[in-house]
Amino acid sequence: MNWNQRKKTAAVTARAGIASVALTLGTLTACSLLDKGLEATAPDRVETASLEKPENAALLVNGAVGDFECAFGSYVVVAGLMSGELTETTQTASRWSYDRRDISPSETAYSQGGCESIGLYTPLSIARGTADNILRLLQGWTDKQVPNRTSLIATAAAYAGYSRLLLGEAFCDAAIDVGPKLTSVQLFASAEERFTTAIEAAKTSGNKQILNMAYVGRARARLDQGKKTEAVADAALVEAGFVISATAEDGSSRRQNRVYVQNNVGKVVTVAAPYRGLTVAGSGGPVADTRVPVVDAARKASDNQSPLFNQTKYNSTAASIPIASYKEAQLIIAEVKGGQEAVTIINALRAKAGLPAFSSTDATLIANEVIEARRRELFLEGQHLFDVRRLNLPLVPAPGLPYSVVYLKGGNYGTQRCLPIPDVETLNNPNAGP
Repeated sequence: MNWNQRKKTAAVTARAGIASVALTLGTLTACSLLDKGLEATAPDRVETASLEKPENAALLVNGAVGDFECAFGSYVVVAGLMSGELTETTQTASRWSYDRRDISPSETAYSQGGCESIGLYTPLSIARGTADNILRLLQGWTDKQVPNRTSLIATAAAYAGYSRLLLGEAFCDAAIDVGPKLTSVQLFASAEERFTTAIEAAKTSGNKQILNMAYVGRARARLDQGKKTEAVADAALVEAGFVISATAEDGSSRRQNRVYVQNNVGKVVTVAAPYRGLTVAGSGGPVADTRVPVVDAARKASDNQSPLFNQTKYNSTAASIPIASYKEAQLIIAEVKGGQEAVTIINALRAKAGLPAFSSTDATLIANEVIEARRRELFLEGQHLFDVRRLNLPLVPAPGLPYSVVYLKGGNYGTQRCLPIPDVETLNNPNAGP
């Protein structure tokens, strides 16, 4: 089936493009209404025109949000494995390369796998495509046709922005809508544009939740581009106490908290050693760090060799995972500003967690403490991977060491700080090749 045929049959997703991944997937799970998957399989199944109507606008936006939430759960696990928050504990060799940091562009698990199986390129591309598609439709419809149209525009643009942002943070390069290969910086710039659209629409519609989400997203996209002053300006506008999360449910695997499923239920990943038993200095001695709640399960993981350590930040398959928060915005300000302002922010966050205060006037110590605060405050929220990359933090375990830290699986830890654009893109997208 050629691309034009797929565009007619992939329901909401197809017109959005899904980059060129759809060219080789055959059957592509696309955006869903009420989070139920629609498969693009044959020309006589579902025409996009039957769904892309103004009366379905809210449902289409909800479907785009659902696509992002599924992709985001996978992203958090993948980012955790690559950045040293989590360790792979299966005997399945096809899963090891995330953890070993030596992914080949020819591998299909990371490029074509679904979010339930911690695939990444396709889920993020679908999330980006469905959000972009409904955004385009909403911008072509009128307020008379669609109640709350401007608020829906804000939501679609914000989630489209986050999909681009995560593509840029996870991948060294990516492509959009069968377009050219884009660098991470280019993806961050396009995310910033989407967040700006979201901010303008959220202001007009009075959608404060999405307004705050878009401010955090744009601050992060700007920080990722090195636009520090602009990042602080956005972060300072985020309301105290704000948080928006990817929701989850106990039902279908698509809707479950991916971290809890992989670690606490499936036991196929364990919390990595650098995140076990963390403490902070107190006047009476070390104090357990409540920001990184990890317990020794006193048993082996699924490989029957690795010790299983469970995170307890998310306590069920229905637990939500933060996407954007006031806490993150404050840490962006702390990183850029440094000095006493950073110390004040660190201590406000520590106080909320019931932890002793930090004290220093040394600029280097303060900067290092901000990095450490990000590592702990944003534990298993999909943040540390790009921190490792943009701040050039040490890779843990170190490159060159035999894989893995518990028993030999083969090969050595690699040097990857981002995922390569997959062959499924470059071999099928004439504009994204070498």
